[in-house]
Amino acid sequence: MRPRLAARLFERLAARDGHLGTGFPGVNVLLPTLTDLGRTDAAYELLTQTTYPSWGYSIVNGGTTIWERWDSYTKDKGFQSVGMNSFNHHAYGSVMECLYAVVLGIDAAEPGFSRIVIKPRPGAPLTWARGRYDSVHGRIASEWRLDAGGLVLKVAIPPNTAAEIHVPAKDRAFVTEGGRPAPESAGLRWLRTSRLARIGHRAP
Repeated sequence: MRPRLAARLFERLAARDGHLGTGFPGVNVLLPTLTDLGRTDAAYELLTQTTYPSWGYSIVNGGTTIWERWDSYTKDKGFQSVGMNSFNHHAYGSVMECLYAVVLGIDAAEPGFSRIVIKPRPGAPLTWARGRYDSVHGRIASEWRLDAGGLVLKVAIPPNTAAEIHVPAKDRAFVTEGGRPAPESAGLRWLRTSRLARIGHRAP
């Protein structure tokens, strides 16, 4: 069923010209699902839209918080009824989970972040990302950028923790740390090479 359901999801996105069509129950899983299917291009297209309905539409219309509704304000209708029109609402803010766990790739391998996973998902139209999470053990930071030389990834983890860092590359020979092959760097141990399974039309 997975390929059929994925195809149906992509059809619905195409029908909406790459715009959101979900409410509170589905918005938190939409972007992670797209990236799990190997479609960071579709996820990031949704994330960076600035026309209605989208997170970016709120931003270009003066929003500095997350609005309760996609149409809390529209240029053709103005403001919706104050009966259900919060301009500082949590539900659509669930997109922040995607920014941390998918774009930056910061996640917990076990409760409390004593073991950490860093697994960023670079992809167009994003060319860089930078952020941090202050865990109970200390600050976890992830920063990446795409340039002509490939992907540059900077990671910081707190003392007395360990991190599994996933680096997208065609071959382990292309992965370096401090100018040296990553498997030869002190403090690092090469665990494995894996292939991301993709279901969809385009790879990121």
